[in-house]
Amino acid sequence: MIKGLKGIRKAGLTVVLWHLACSFAGAQAPKLGIWFDQPAGQWEQTLPLGNGRLGMTPDGGVDTEHIVLNDITLWSGAEQDANNYNAYTYLPKIRKLLFAGKNVEAQALVDQHFICTGKGSASVPFGCYQVLGDLKIIFDYGGGYRRPVETSTQYKHYSRSLDLQKAVADCSFELNGVHYRREYFCSFADDVNVIRLTADRKGKISCKVTVSRQEKGIVSNDNGVLQMQGRLDNGTDGRGMRYLASVKAIPDGGEITASAKAIEVKGANSVLIFVSAGTDYEGAAFKHVIDSLLNHAAKVPYATQKQAHMDAFRKLFDRATLQIGDSASDKYLLPIGERLAAFQKDPDADKNMAALFFQFGRYLSISSTRVGLLPPNLQGLWANQIQTPWNGDYHLDVNVEMNHWPLDVANLSELELPLADLVERMVSHGEKTAKAYYNARGWVAHVITNPWLFTEPGESASWGVTKSGSGWLCNNLWQYYAFTTDRAYLKKIYPVLKGSAIFYNDMLVKDPATGWLVTSPSSSPENSFYLPNGKTASICMGPTIDNQIIRELFGHVITAAKILDVDQALRDSLAARLKEVPPVARIAPDGRIMEWLKDYKETDPHHRHVSHLYGLYPADLITPEKTPELATAAAKTLEARGDDGPGWSIAYKMLWWARLYKGNHAFKLLKDLLRPTLDTHMNYGAGGGVYPNLFSAGPPFQIDANFGGEAGIAEMLLQSHDGFINLLPALPDSWAVSGKVTGFKARSNFTVDFEWKKGKVINYNVYSPKSRPVRIKVNGRIKNIWSEQRSGSVVTKL
Repeated sequence: MIKGLKGIRKAGLTVVLWHLACSFAGAQAPKLGIWFDQPAGQWEQTLPLGNGRLGMTPDGGVDTEHIVLNDITLWSGAEQDANNYNAYTYLPKIRKLLFAGKNVEAQALVDQHFICTGKGSASVPFGCYQVLGDLKIIFDYGGGYRRPVETSTQYKHYSRSLDLQKAVADCSFELNGVHYRREYFCSFADDVNVIRLTADRKGKISCKVTVSRQEKGIVSNDNGVLQMQGRLDNGTDGRGMRYLASVKAIPDGGEITASAKAIEVKGANSVLIFVSAGTDYEGAAFKHVIDSLLNHAAKVPYATQKQAHMDAFRKLFDRATLQIGDSASDKYLLPIGERLAAFQKDPDADKNMAALFFQFGRYLSISSTRVGLLPPNLQGLWANQIQTPWNGDYHLDVNVEMNHWPLDVANLSELELPLADLVERMVSHGEKTAKAYYNARGWVAHVITNPWLFTEPGESASWGVTKSGSGWLCNNLWQYYAFTTDRAYLKKIYPVLKGSAIFYNDMLVKDPATGWLVTSPSSSPENSFYLPNGKTASICMGPTIDNQIIRELFGHVITAAKILDVDQALRDSLAARLKEVPPVARIAPDGRIMEWLKDYKETDPHHRHVSHLYGLYPADLITPEKTPELATAAAKTLEARGDDGPGWSIAYKMLWWARLYKGNHAFKLLKDLLRPTLDTHMNYGAGGGVYPNLFSAGPPFQIDANFGGEAGIAEMLLQSHDGFINLLPALPDSWAVSGKVTGFKARSNFTVDFEWKKGKVINYNVYSPKSRPVRIKVNGRIKNIWSEQRSGSVVTKL
């Protein structure tokens, strides 16, 4: 077996030519993709494929191909009401204790009476995102179905790749003088999974196909089609979500037979395998839809099917491009494991590693959600377990929001809509929670939610009472409008924003020590502090993140109401309240931004959350231009917190440093984010990194850092939150030599192309549906220009 480029060099020119001709069918190691020179040793080395609904991760095994199957809608649990409707009666006592500085006693009351009613995230009713199943293809190369060890040393010229521009994975190798190849894609055109097996000699493909699930899966054979179906647990009567996965194999030549548990092919020239799957989350007629999709796909010629898939995918993917440094760099020829290791040693030698990671994030977004379905969860749509880490749910104290941060600037705004739909459906549940716990109008969500629209506090005061979740979600909803200026969308989401603002407005209380209106009880996400008596607590009043979210949200509602010409009285009320809430941030004696209303000492100086910098990102309340003192304090806060943490925390810090125009520090964090790892333990501290397939590591796999890192790269190159478009605001020295961007989006529905050399923009273009004025900062100077219409736009030369 040949190992990477070293092996290729040893094998000589013949092997190089064969590798280029056969391994990647003319594409070789994809310039925009990843490749391996051996089968996956663990799931985090597999190749992720998805079409926004269905997903699969093939491992490229030679004797046995193991493909993990996913469906974005497959969840256990069910809708429930876990509100404690007497909780609000304890509010006066909890607040009185907090006013008196008795946070520990207040927290004890919260743990007793102010959490969900025993059916929180650890329960079956809450549910869990789950793996759909396992498709296995067991091969016979002439000696029967042998164990992998028997052929593991016999195959050679092995490669497997994922081409991000095509959304197609590929595997090829030579065994016994035969060149074998496999192609895989989750079709964006026909909505099925497709696997094609070929060989360069006729009659050489013999295999057995099975499908299975670790639990709640019954496999049968229906007229040659393998069907796996079952029903997940809902936590009450066991009659939860139903699902079905159907597998059909179509050989060219040879023989095909089917038993109750397997499909067997002997002596075929090639084999097409289709997987059609779905759940009743999408409707009671899901089985009919699955059959229709399978029957249609089986009639379409493979070449036509593949081309239609690529065409549909590229309508989204091709909107934006990024090149950093020399596009002719040969670093992409390295297997991704070697490339990641080399990047750690000398990141300047592989400037386009950042471009690859950026486009990989865009690829994952397109592949893990679609309009009309669910947003990507903690694992996007790729899970290989029944019990995914942290339920694979939607964490509202940074994670699901981070999943959506790069979408607008990366020219994929419509992929924000699944989250907007989920939030809109949460409102009626959140209204019950607001009434039960705070006797307030409007709606609220706390730290976690799911497709069943959970809005209650979590099951522990130490983390579960954070109530910034609903306001933070409203930031995501607003960003779609800020980038698209879609008035019809604004009108649709306005009741959601308004309801959230009304909740916060209703539940504010006056702090007797400062006179400010603050949230109470609350907490700074997942963090705790020391009290003067040495005890620790999490429950507090008016943490900085709450104050920042309220300021931002009230401002957005006022702006939206003006645009829509509604709710004058509400506008006036919120404007008045803004004068009574705490300032955006306060600076402690040590120069850092205070995380809490009082200058508490945190129990963990390097805590993974730095929530009191919400105003710096994703909000625009703190900027170097408008609030230089707060920007300086934010930098000191980040320095004290340190650079390390789980992957998502590193990505977030990268974004903050980019907002502070510190490109070299942001780049240092990108390098940290791309540290290779195989570790999968549950991590809450330092660590981070990426797995060999570029999935981000907490550890374990959490997709948020993929998207956060992508957003950070974009933020280093273009910002538009401060009243103007800012080109290269945080360009690191490593990228200064040259680069080119096309199709990035800026707020107010501008699209931007630009190019730079030696750290200076050399040409740029700003265009929009209609020509209009725009402020832009280029090479340190702000100027007023007119955007060009998209058709016939002209590049502005400098």
